[in-house]
Amino acid sequence: MSSEHDVMPSMNNAQSSEQLAPQPIIQTFSLRKTYRTGFWLNKTVTSLQQCSVQVMPGETFGLLGPNGAGKTTLLKILLGIAKPSAGRGFLLGKPLGDRSAKEQIGYLPENAYFYDYLTGWEFLKYAAGIFQIPAKVQKRRIPELLDMVGLDRKTAKKKQMRRYSKGMLQRVGMAQALINDPKLVFLDEPMSGLDPMGRYQMREIILSLKEQGKTVFFNSHVLSDVEIICDRVAILAQGELICEGTLDQLLGGTETQTYQVRGRGGHPPTLSEQLTDVDIQAEQWHGQLQGDPQKFLTQLNQMGGTLTEMKMTRQSLEDFFIQQLRQRGIHTSR
Repeated sequence: MSSEHDVMPSMNNAQSSEQLAPQPIIQTFSLRKTYRTGFWLNKTVTSLQQCSVQVMPGETFGLLGPNGAGKTTLLKILLGIAKPSAGRGFLLGKPLGDRSAKEQIGYLPENAYFYDYLTGWEFLKYAAGIFQIPAKVQKRRIPELLDMVGLDRKTAKKKQMRRYSKGMLQRVGMAQALINDPKLVFLDEPMSGLDPMGRYQMREIILSLKEQGKTVFFNSHVLSDVEIICDRVAILAQGELICEGTLDQLLGGTETQTYQVRGRGGHPPTLSEQLTDVDIQAEQWHGQLQGDPQKFLTQLNQMGGTLTEMKMTRQSLEDFFIQQLRQRGIHTSR
């Protein structure tokens, strides 16, 4: 015979598990942003609409989209630089724009402005001063960050930033974004303008932040880098979030699975209809199959053909990105 007291512990356990569940570090609900343009400000442009996104602690989240999609607008709203026209959101459990939350955020803009007559070291001291980081901590922190981003300490102390290359400026920018040891780091096109070695080094930095348990939110149009770095991605197009998920969720579904197939025999015209990038030479053929492999095998058997090899290949993020835009009638140059 159970009593009311017998039931209470299980209820408390349920409440405890809810309390222990990690809360989103970024969460938005139906964000919308409109601007007035024109000489008389009589035209309205919507750069963001019904944008709801969620990022969990420790995730590396990539926001993708063509130029003018609204990526930077969303980033500025999350940072509190711009205010949404409608909707709401939370950063580190605080409403967007909350000052205490900003203390735990790092930010690297796409086109950062630097005081170029300062050396890199002087600039980092200036950034540390904004966060009121004690001199003793600065003395340890600045050299650590310079080593982390791959910038020579002597160069950082002696050379003015007006004489830095694009890659060096990007490294200093990353160091200032991390000067306050933030929980959450925003990066706006961090690979922009970098050569292959610079992109590799920036990827390594982001991966090291991931290892430290920091949450990274970044915009990028370099999809190959996003595919290596990110836990989850979202695609923004014409101000609207059109898809979101892990790479396995987006690229590994049955509707996007691609198989590399090889065989001999069968009916070449029918094979050309079912396969892409098909190459038929005499009795041998190979190509790519997208869809149900069992159905293809049944039809191939009926044609008297033989399958000699089949291996699954995953669609690239770039191909998926182009496909999503084209399905919505968005022009792509490819």
